[in-house]
Amino acid sequence: MDGKVILVGAGPGDPGLLTEKGKKAIAQAEVVVYDRLVSPAILSLMPESAEQIDVGKEASHHKVPQHQINQILLEKAQAGKRVVRLKGGDPFLFGRGGEELELLSEAGIPFEVVPGVTSALSVPAYAGIPVTHRDFCSSLHIITGHAKAGAKLTIDFEALKRTGGTLVFLMGVTALPAICQGLLDAGMEAEMPAAVIERGTTPRQRKLISTLGALPQAAAEAKIESPAIIVVGKVCTLSEKFDWFDALPLKGREIVVTRPRERMGALSEKLRALGAAVTEYPCIETVERVENPALDQAMDRLAQYRYLVFTSPAGPEIFMKRLLARGQDARALAGLKIAAIGPKTAHVLMRFGLKADLVPAVYDSDHLAEAMAEVAGPVLLCRASRGSDALPKIFSAKGIPFDDIPCYDTRYETPDAAAILPLLARDTLVTFTSASTVEGFVKSLRDVDLSHVLGVCIGEKTAEKARGYGIAVRVAREATIESLINCIKEV
Repeated sequence: MDGKVILVGAGPGDPGLLTEKGKKAIAQAEVVVYDRLVSPAILSLMPESAEQIDVGKEASHHKVPQHQINQILLEKAQAGKRVVRLKGGDPFLFGRGGEELELLSEAGIPFEVVPGVTSALSVPAYAGIPVTHRDFCSSLHIITGHAKAGAKLTIDFEALKRTGGTLVFLMGVTALPAICQGLLDAGMEAEMPAAVIERGTTPRQRKLISTLGALPQAAAEAKIESPAIIVVGKVCTLSEKFDWFDALPLKGREIVVTRPRERMGALSEKLRALGAAVTEYPCIETVERVENPALDQAMDRLAQYRYLVFTSPAGPEIFMKRLLARGQDARALAGLKIAAIGPKTAHVLMRFGLKADLVPAVYDSDHLAEAMAEVAGPVLLCRASRGSDALPKIFSAKGIPFDDIPCYDTRYETPDAAAILPLLARDTLVTFTSASTVEGFVKSLRDVDLSHVLGVCIGEKTAEKARGYGIAVRVAREATIESLINCIKEV
């Protein structure tokens, strides 16, 4: 197999700004070579089988020198690997992408470039600054504020002043005083609006709106750090009027998501869209039972059941997968009524062309049991091996015949606790969508004091489990992701 290098721009920080083409390239990579500023959410898209190489570059400190990075790309491609070089922003805008391709080109290695959203445009946009506006400017100029080690800035400040356009300086935090002084010496007025934006497009974004003359001192007092960009121009006066990002209801709020890896995406995306800083910390995983003779036997006699019951979205997914693998389809369920614990489970059923006949008004096991108290059996209960005892209890009490068959196991993951311990010391919320996520979370932390943790729980059963470990809780009004998010907003 011939090797290939794909140069992918990861964008400025917000994972939602990664292009679809970039996402596809990462998903198909055999080797990923990535920089420091690539967000954890984007890094999580890397295949587990891929070799992952961190070459994280920081200002004045390159963990792996550029010439070594170039050599890594060459050697991995020569070994026949599909290599993704993952860079923050756009690889061809002060990203040294051209330097990395030179060696590949000389060696005859095939390569491709996937452009990324540049911070020069996106970061001002997230700060409410349109870099062009007919009432303020007619041009935009993007300048690097970074020079080679030991070299001085070589910027024609007089030419920049004459343009009258918006100036965007990338990688210029260290050189901020020199940049501002250079423009002042070139004749730009000290009252010219200017801004510096730190960690742009991320929940930890900070912006400072000032004037050209006052910006260096203001940035020093605010302790602005890299990564940050500098914007100089009259368009900066629009920042307060157009500030949409800082107005998001969860802007900057630290939230830990503990759902299973395969199900956390929807919740994480919704929280990020509201401005939250999300740390994904999957504490459980759903594992299908490969050998499941009890379920196979039940599927052989489906016509004998009156009701089929699912207590999670994983249930219908695994059930239908197995049914189809046996050469059957939805027609095998003709005559059965189907109960779903909530709308998410009902939604999964609809993907298979199946409409739930019963969904309780409150989406938990207790209310599902109450809703099924008068149903006619027999009932096939298809769920996790560690499910609530509410349904079996009511079926037994009412004399309703049932088969309780585990179709999957819930296993506890053991993620790296070190990743969230610093978060738990701050004003951080932890979301729990089942009692199992609470159990997995506690097991992963072992002897950590949890009394200062605030858990936001999807239902009372989950909250009860959290309280048992000394975790303070808030409980969503309904057992839905939407209600959980509303609860977070109210905290």
